[in-house]
Amino acid sequence: MKHSIPIPLERTTITEEVLELLDYETYYISIGSDLGDHLLVNRRNAINLATNNYLGLANDPRIKAAYIAAIEKYGISMCATPIAGGYTDQFEAVDAALSPFIGAECLLIYPSCYQANNGLFSAIATKDDLVLFDRCAHSSLIQGIQPVGCRKYPFGHNDPDALEYLLQKKQGYKHVFVVTESVFSTEGSIAPFDEIYRLCMKYGATPVVDDSHGIGVLGAHGGGILDHFGIQDYAGIYTTSMGKAMANNCGVVAGPRHVIEYMKYYSSHLVYSTAVSPCVLAGILRTLDILAEEYDERIARVYRYRDAIRASLQSAGYIMASGAAPINSVEAGTSINTIRLSRSLYDHGVITTPFVYPSVPKTQGRVRLIAGANLSEDTIAHACEVFAMLSEDVQTEEPCA
Repeated sequence: MKHSIPIPLERTTITEEVLELLDYETYYISIGSDLGDHLLVNRRNAINLATNNYLGLANDPRIKAAYIAAIEKYGISMCATPIAGGYTDQFEAVDAALSPFIGAECLLIYPSCYQANNGLFSAIATKDDLVLFDRCAHSSLIQGIQPVGCRKYPFGHNDPDALEYLLQKKQGYKHVFVVTESVFSTEGSIAPFDEIYRLCMKYGATPVVDDSHGIGVLGAHGGGILDHFGIQDYAGIYTTSMGKAMANNCGVVAGPRHVIEYMKYYSSHLVYSTAVSPCVLAGILRTLDILAEEYDERIARVYRYRDAIRASLQSAGYIMASGAAPINSVEAGTSINTIRLSRSLYDHGVITTPFVYPSVPKTQGRVRLIAGANLSEDTIAHACEVFAMLSEDVQTEEPCA
């Protein structure tokens, strides 16, 4: 008799029902090209407003050349964890270059930021600690807190007053951590991290910020949230992804040297994971070189494209989430409306990212659009024409918000 593996049906979400009703596979779309001006999606050309290639560097020939050179020197993989033979001199080079770029003393490289966030608290927190987190913080952070067994409370989204109220009542805990993101990717809001950091210093708490959508996007030099607010001598923990604006593929945990030295031996998500390939590290170094020369030009284009798309969508009648980051987010309402809007854009050759429950509350679906700096002015103009064409749908279909 064939064995049947049980599936926990109670964990299923409305997403499956929505996809079936609309006969549209929104997720795991088949990409058959690089991240150029257009994508080849399911064998069709489409405008890419779905990926996080903010600065347009994911297909840069200079970074590809750095990958190839590193493969020639080191091979494809070190076939070992960093602690047991996979720690190449490239790790040291990235630490020396990237740490001052983001404003931290030193750092560690993880296979992904999800792993970094997921394993952070099991290494640094105990059951006697308290973790206060923004209620919209990324699931990788929340999931990382849960196994520790410590007390945890959410505070109001981007609300320093709500955070201070909780910090004032923190008696009886060995240590307090305050967790947020720099840029909340479903809406594009920037956390008031200067205020959050000030409160942490005032009440003796440790700030933890995930800068995955901030690095390469915020700050005078693209250094991210610490650069953006001019925070010097950062006395907290910083995580980020190299797989978005930085156009590579790994995660980072950064902070004071004594914390990073401790995590080298006590962060299981690092100790027991195969080391990041040397070619990825070489790509990060090349990316930093390019940003030193081209950041101003590239980020100006990113924000110009954001403004053009936002104005076009608003003119078409869509309700936009407010946010200062280079993200456009349409408030689409129900999951069905969210998938319907994404499907309509897809049918007109524009790829976007729909967020439905459980990624967002059930009636707060979002369709996110990010335009990379590598897209042409003509491509952005064509996308705006599509939004104008769909304006009638806003009036005649179910409301999008």
